[in-house]
Amino acid sequence: MEKEKLVETNQLSEKQKLLLYFFTYSFLGWILETVFCILTLGVFNKRGFLYGPVCPIYGFGAIILIESLKKIKTNTAGKFFISMIAFTIFEYVVSVVLESLFGLRWWDYTGWPGNINGRVCLIGGIAFGTFTVALIKLIAPVTIDMIDSVSLPALHIMTCVIAFVMIADTVKTVKCMDSSKLWYVEKQAEFMNELRNGRCVGLVKKIKDTFRR
Repeated sequence: MEKEKLVETNQLSEKQKLLLYFFTYSFLGWILETVFCILTLGVFNKRGFLYGPVCPIYGFGAIILIESLKKIKTNTAGKFFISMIAFTIFEYVVSVVLESLFGLRWWDYTGWPGNINGRVCLIGGIAFGTFTVALIKLIAPVTIDMIDSVSLPALHIMTCVIAFVMIADTVKTVKCMDSSKLWYVEKQAEFMNELRNGRCVGLVKKIKDTFRR
């Protein structure tokens, strides 16, 4: 039985596997962002650029990190600091690129402890380093086991449905978005302003207060 299952799993192409991993990590990223919003503002606020419950940047980031860190022989602490630094540089560059393209800042950490030009902050780097360690040690292995436990026909159907839905979502998002109505940018700016002006509750407020001492 195990041999048959192993053979079936191996018949799934690498592209199909990557798509399933990408969707899973994007969905988990959306959950993380949503929980963060609830902890900080005490309200539910739809997160993500697309209409669906996914944050693609987490999907891309997770896959790139996992594949990159496989080639680097280091301990858990090393993985933490490497991912923390890599994320900080990546977030800074993306912030500059998006602002140059749209003329607006998609996020602003001004007032946050350890921020650099409001584009990145220390808390974000630490959070992402922690998330990366959890991803490699716990989330990725569980995700692989879950996918391997599904039959091959079901996996083929899942990949087709996911690919169709995400492509349709992306097309609809791009078509409904123009330079005069960057709804996500505006929403993100409002969210960051509320945090910067002290309207945060729970865990994040405690963290920010600790860094200010």
